[in-house]
Amino acid sequence: MTVRTMIDHLVLAVPDLDDGVRWFESLTGIAPEFGGAHIGRGTHNALVSLGDCYLEIIAPDPAQPPPEQSRPFGVDAISEPTLVTFAIRCAPDPNGDVGSIDTLIAAALAGGWDPGPPLSMSRETTEGDLLSWRLTMPPSDFGGAVPFIIDWGDTPNPCTTVIGGATLHELRVAHPRTEEIGEAYTALRLDISPTSSDHQILEATLAVGDRLLKIP
Repeated sequence: MTVRTMIDHLVLAVPDLDDGVRWFESLTGIAPEFGGAHIGRGTHNALVSLGDCYLEIIAPDPAQPPPEQSRPFGVDAISEPTLVTFAIRCAPDPNGDVGSIDTLIAAALAGGWDPGPPLSMSRETTEGDLLSWRLTMPPSDFGGAVPFIIDWGDTPNPCTTVIGGATLHELRVAHPRTEEIGEAYTALRLDISPTSSDHQILEATLAVGDRLLKIP
């Protein structure tokens, strides 16, 4: 099969989840839905569908004790809403076939990029349902500019189950190490062209009705 990828979700880190939800609602008029807690990792999230992908708002969870390892996505160091990274998944090929995370990892390795091994994770929803997925860990040496891979398996993708009202118009990636990031994107079959900058920039433009709104 022809391996193709698409954005699965954007990760927006905030210092406080309730404040982050209110911030997003004030910007867009859409109130993200509470997702759940990542037990043992010290975080919780809220979600909003962006059509074929979704936005995850993630923050430290004060109801959990501090985890043994650092909380993911550097949320402890966040002082304001910050787009920290994004995830990709296999997209249907021209025949409608969809590969697994293993398919995409193999393709990336063949292209010279090692995304790491897949890990199994899960969390409970507020209704008590168990969501399960597999993912690779975000690369640590590109500051979030290179995505991680996710595979929802038999679990419905959150973009199909949570509140919507916005779509992803554009994802802008700029970074000092543009050439290396471009090589990783090629190996990951990702159709995004990173641009050069003296510091990392991840910026999403959302379409909400007839408005275009930028998410930092």
